[in-house]
Amino acid sequence: LSNILISVEKNITLDRGTRIELSCRLDDKYSHLKSLQVTWKRGNETKNTSEKSKLVKLFFLRLRISDNSKLGSYSCTLKGEEEISAIFHLQVPKIEGKEKPIVSYEGDTAVMICKSFGYTPIAWTWYMTNGSEQVRFPSVGQYVIHRISANVTHMKILKLTKEDNGVYWCEAAFELGKSKGKLKLKVLSFMVPLKPFLAIVAEVVILVTIIFLYEMYSKKKEKTEKEFDQIEQL
Repeated sequence: LSNILISVEKNITLDRGTRIELSCRLDDKYSHLKSLQVTWKRGNETKNTSEKSKLVKLFFLRLRISDNSKLGSYSCTLKGEEEISAIFHLQVPKIEGKEKPIVSYEGDTAVMICKSFGYTPIAWTWYMTNGSEQVRFPSVGQYVIHRISANVTHMKILKLTKEDNGVYWCEAAFELGKSKGKLKLKVLSFMVPLKPFLAIVAEVVILVTIIFLYEMYSKKKEKTEKEFDQIEQL
């Protein structure tokens, strides 16, 4: 074998149990390859159920995905004069949260939204991480949780306090497993936006005080000089 290695990857999203066929097909530019050895694996486990089409250089693996134990990464490796591989990542749908932190102020209301594009979760759960502890939120009191549509959920937090600072997770449950989105909430005191203003005010006060003291000193010096001049004239 030569040292040439060609590899491709593909993500396959599944939200429920199904039958699926993974296939590796050689492009025409690789038609010269002969005596190919085909190996299918899930992780490091070799699968011996590979089949080959009689018409083209097409190799496939048929699977029945019944639970999340069947998810993961499957690979097809063809070995000959060159080594060609394809990796299929079988996964539950990803949840979209928000990359940038949500910034709000004490006493205000914050709204956090999560979406599942193209797939409908069985249920949504909201929780917050506090160190290694997970705090789950029921839809009562300060926390109001709504499922806007089948694929969208939001949590509204009323009357924010400093304790609401932190990392939040929205977790979607699918038939084949769970997926979650991450959101960050930053709660600021009303004093935070006032700090630059107060700093400017302090600088102005100091400057005015310096000018006032300088003027008083100048007037006192001028008065003293006049008194000296009068004494000298006498």
